[in-house]
Parts: sequence; C-alpha cells; structure tokens
Amino acid sequence: MPVENGVQDGPACAVGPDEDLIARAAFGGVSAAFASLGRIFLCLDGAFRVLHASSLLDGVLGEGTAARCAGQPVEDLLGKDLFGASGTLRQILLAGERREGWRGLLSVGGKPPRLVSVTAAPFRPEPGVVCDPRVAFIIVLRPAEDDSALGAGSPFSGLIGRSPAMERVYRLIENLEHSEATVLLTGESGTGKEVVARAVHANSPRRDGPFVAVNCGALPGELLESELFGHARGAFTGAVRDRTGRFEVAQGGTLFLDEVGDLPLPLQVKLLRVLQDRTFERLGESTSRRSDARIIAATNVDLRRAVREGRFRDDLFYRLRVVPIEIPPLRTRREDIEPLAGYLLARVAARHGRALRFSPSALRVLLDHDWPGNVRELENTLEYAVAVCKGQTILPEDLPAEVVVSEGAALAPSGGVRRAPVSEPVDVESPPEIETEALRQVLDAHLWRRASAARALGISRTTLWRRMREAHLIR
Repeated sequence: MPVENGVQDGPACAVGPDEDLIARAAFGGVSAAFASLGRIFLCLDGAFRVLHASSLLDGVLGEGTAARCAGQPVEDLLGKDLFGASGTLRQILLAGERREGWRGLLSVGGKPPRLVSVTAAPFRPEPGVVCDPRVAFIIVLRPAEDDSALGAGSPFSGLIGRSPAMERVYRLIENLEHSEATVLLTGESGTGKEVVARAVHANSPRRDGPFVAVNCGALPGELLESELFGHARGAFTGAVRDRTGRFEVAQGGTLFLDEVGDLPLPLQVKLLRVLQDRTFERLGESTSRRSDARIIAATNVDLRRAVREGRFRDDLFYRLRVVPIEIPPLRTRREDIEPLAGYLLARVAARHGRALRFSPSALRVLLDHDWPGNVRELENTLEYAVAVCKGQTILPEDLPAEVVVSEGAALAPSGGVRRAPVSEPVDVESPPEIETEALRQVLDAHLWRRASAARALGISRTTLWRRMREAHLIR
C-alpha cells in the first residue's frame, strides 16, 4: 500500500498489490456508507496520529481538509481534553474500552471549530484478516446539531414547539415587531415567561438596547425599591454611595419585571407613576429622572383576583396589561413535549460533554406526565437523567421516581416494578366493563394519554391500566 511521509494513504489493511486494491475498495464502501449517514470516519495509529480521514471531512471544514489531517495528532483536531496525553478518551481507548456520543470541537487548519459527537473504539480486526498493524483506533464523528431539535420550527430563539397555542404566542410576538407597548405575560410557574420576554425584546425596535431582568418577589420592599429606582448616598443605613437603579440601566432597552404580582402596594404606586409620566426619583433624592425603558411584566398570580382582593391596584393592572400574552402550560400542548425534550436534552448533555437520546419507553413516560412544573420541571428532570444515565440512551429508570409514576407504579432499575404513591383514589365502584374497541377509540381521542383518557371515562388510571392490559392494549 502506498505510504507518504510514514503515513498510510488508504485504509489499514492488506499489503500485497491485489490485496491493496481490495482493501481500497472495501474502505471506499465503508467510507461511503458512513458518509450516507452523515458520519466522518478516522483511523488512528498507536500514537494517536491520523492515518486516514474520510472525504466527508472536506464537506464539513472545506476542500482539502481530509488530506491535511493525515499524519496530524488527533488532539490537534479534537483537543487535548479528549485526546491529549491525559485526555479522557485517550485513556479510555488505552484501557481497551469504547465510548459513544462524547462532545468535542473539531478544528483543522485554522477553520472555525465545529461541535461534533465523537464515538471512539479500539480497532480489533477479526481473525484471519490481514491488516496494517499500525491501525490501533477508529473514530466516528457526526455534527452535534444532528442531535438537537433545532428549535422545532420556532422562529424565536429558545422557544420550542409548533402547537396551536404556541403559534398564537409567536404571532403576537411578530405583531409587536414595530411596537414599544407595555406587555404583560401571564402563565403558570416554569412556562418560560422570561424566554418569551427576551423574544419580544429581540424582535422589537429596542433589540440593540439592554435587556434587564428584576425578580420582584426576591427582595423585601425597601431593597427592591433601591434595586428598581436606585438611591442616593445616605438614603438609608448602609447606603454609603450612590446607586444606579435598573430603570436607568435599562435606558433605551427593556426592563423585565418578573413576578410583578408580588410587588408591595407602595411600590405599585411608584411603578404606576413611571408608566404614566415616565419619571421617577432615586431613594433619598427629590430630583426627577426620565425613564426610557420599555416595560415587560410577568406573573403567575391571577391579577384580576388580586385586584378584587385589594392586593393589586386596578389602575396599575390596566397600565401593565396593554398587550397581554398568556403562556400555555405544558400539559395543554403535549405535541410540543417531544421536540422540547429533545432540545433540552441536547443542551443539558452538551454541558456534560455527552450526546444522549431517549428510548421509546422513556419518551412515553415524558409524554404521559402532567408536568405541573412545566418546562422548568422538564429541564430539571433531564438534568437528573443525564447525571444518572450510564449509557447513551435515556431509559425510564434514569428518570426521577415522581415522573415515572404510571398508574401507581414506577419502573425499578432492575426492570421490575416498584410501588409509588398515587395521587388519585382507586374507584370505589367501578363502572361496567368497557368494550375493547370503545376503549381504543377513547385512547386514540386522547392521544393515548392515560391520565386524560381515565378522566374522560370516569375511572382511575389504575383501573384504566388494568383494562388496557386485559384488552392487550398496553403499548
């Protein structure tokens, strides 16, 4: 086989002329197969130098890249953290082990780096196959973006899903493109109100200005007033210097008031004045200052009820609610759970240098859960799953126990069943048996979500599970 500068110009296989041609043809077929799957194939010698790089690398990093890789240490391509002298994957390969789906940055010849998923294994030829003994390891790469949901069709960064409910949110954001009107975002905790607020800001005339966020429920009244409006030196004990408030910091941009329903009544009066007159005073000052910040507020409190109960000013409510946007809870847009889970899993796993995917049964668990904590609960669930998952596929046993509760039972790590608390009572008097076809129709109507199907039938999920099992409808 031809050799240039000590580096093999082809696959690591037989050395005779005929065998060389056979080996080249074989490698061409293997390389083409990997290329059809969007994969880059590398052969390494025992010193972790590249013996061969498939031509697909040219399509990723530019013409001639594959040829330039020949003879280079693989750490120059994928970094010292993975393949340096003490690199993680290098040590794993030297120990004779294989790893799949690790994240790395691929960079060759000054080209901009590309995030890739790395699969690495020792090369073990089958008995009787004549191969170049220099080939010690093989590497398979794929672009990391192949693992993510890529926004699931959303036109705005961070907003995932194409359900009708989310489409309405997108349309409202688009309609605000040339507006600076005050916006009130409502929705349950964890639905992503700040993400929507950032999307409104990024799609507005103020996109080049700052986006400043304040949690109105995180500070007591006096500290919150100073945080919002600033203070002069000596305004209160501990005020040793002047402080600029968030209204001034957000000049020319957007001030996001999260949990505005928790704002104390005295501060509600001051906020109302800013909205009406665009002026405010720092604590300890009598000089009025102009405010040029656009206000986006958010709350998970029912502000209409708070107004009726005297906890929130009605005039402030209507000043904030110029453009209301309600963010739907996750349980009402279940068609978004799968792409959202895929997007979040890719993001969480990337922080750990891994590329993971869901098993069908784990994905079914996610689709069946009601998600009272919404997107925040889903992300926390995936943080847990990535931390405990030992392989490359998320299984039901990798999910938190409170999520893997299906009709009163949760999968045990051994594949058996462990009992878990059930939030609903078992039927005291079970209704008459349901025909299999009628049961199938109800399940189809509810997209096989057992919780909602059980409610429609007026039975507990435990009873529904039993009847599905008896009718051989367990998926």
